[in-house]
Amino acid sequence: MASVNKVILIGNLGRDPEVRYMPDGGAITNISIATTENWKDKNGEKQEKTEWHRVAFFGKLAEIAGEYLKKGSQVYVEGRLQTRKWQDKDGNDKYTTEIVADRMQMLGSRQGMGGGGGDAPDRGESARPAGKPAAAKPAGSKFDDFEDDIPF
Repeated sequence: MASVNKVILIGNLGRDPEVRYMPDGGAITNISIATTENWKDKNGEKQEKTEWHRVAFFGKLAEIAGEYLKKGSQVYVEGRLQTRKWQDKDGNDKYTTEIVADRMQMLGSRQGMGGGGGDAPDRGESARPAGKPAAAKPAGSKFDDFEDDIPF
């Protein structure tokens, strides 16, 4: 049977993105996203739990995330879980599990993040900079002429 490794998150950045560049010039951006779960316990008391998620972006998507995301920004992220092994300065093996993002959507207000919402796929497609809105449509549209009745 096939397996699935898919993560979808909507949360807020806990700090500004960290952008680095590999020797070949490719960008890597790391962010930390908080998601919060709210519920009432059996006594009716409101409970809250915040979970922190490490997210890594690569390539063009990393450049976009590094430029437009800021601490407090709300963001939608799709990706996969990946665990990597590394060694600390003492030679001890360490493991880190993070989300490798392949899709990102900036959410929330422009004030909170320095730019508007924009879809940023990782497949080398160019993404419209968040500060430039799409061409506005005229206020009066063709739909104004439709009747309110449902046609069936």
